[in-house]
Amino acid sequence: MPGRVDGTLWPTARSDLGIKSAEFYSKHVPPDSSPEKLKGILALCKEYEVTPVGFGVSTFTKNHDANKKFFEFGKACGLKYLSASPTMDAFDSLDKLCEEYNIRIAIHNHGPGDRFDKVTDVLNAVKGHHKNIGACADLGHYIRSGEDPVEVIRLLSGRLFGVHLKDFAEQKENTKGVILGQGHLNVEKTFVALRQAKFPVDGCLSVEYEEKPENPLSDLKECLTIAQEAAKKASA
Repeated sequence: MPGRVDGTLWPTARSDLGIKSAEFYSKHVPPDSSPEKLKGILALCKEYEVTPVGFGVSTFTKNHDANKKFFEFGKACGLKYLSASPTMDAFDSLDKLCEEYNIRIAIHNHGPGDRFDKVTDVLNAVKGHHKNIGACADLGHYIRSGEDPVEVIRLLSGRLFGVHLKDFAEQKENTKGVILGQGHLNVEKTFVALRQAKFPVDGCLSVEYEEKPENPLSDLKECLTIAQEAAKKASA
C-alpha cells in the first residue's frame, strides 16, 4: 500500500512506517528530469527500498507530443499508472498513447469546482475510450463533493485504477482533513467495495494525509494501521 509523504522524510518513513512503494508527484520526481537526474532519483529509491508505482496528478491536453513526454517518463520509471487531470480535447491523444505504452491513465477528481467533480463526470469522460483510461478516485474529494465513497467505487468498477484513501470531517467544500475513519469514510466498507469492484492487484492504492505537513508520520502511521486492519476484515 503506497504512502504519500514529503521526500525529505523518506528515511524516517521507510523505517517507521515500513513503506515499500509510493505514488510520487512533481516535487518528488520532476517529470522533466534529465536522464542522469532521473537515474539518480531511481537509485535513491532503490537505496531506501521504495518502489515508485504511480505518478501524478498531471495535466494532459490535445498536445500529443507533450502528452507523450509524460508517457516516456512513466516508462522510464517503470510505471503502469499515471493519475491525470485531462482536458476534454486530450482523449484522442490519450487513446493512442495508452495503447502504445500500455500505461493506465486515471482521472483524478479534485472536489467542488473541478471538471471531474462528480463520479458521473468521470464516467461520461471515459465512455467509449481506451480500456486503460479510467479513474483515480480521491475519496476525500468525493466526500467534499457530497458523494458516497463506497458508491463511487461501485460505479467505477472496471475503470478504477487508483484510489487515494483520504477522509474529511464534513461533506462540504471547505472542511478539515482527519485520520481515516474519523470523518465520512467507512474504511471497512471501502475495502469491501474494492473487492467487489475487482480493484486490480496492480492498482495504485495510496494513503494520503495532508494535515501536519511539518511532520505527519505519527498520524500517517495511524492511518496505515486503520487501513490494514480494515483490509484484513474485508477479506475475512
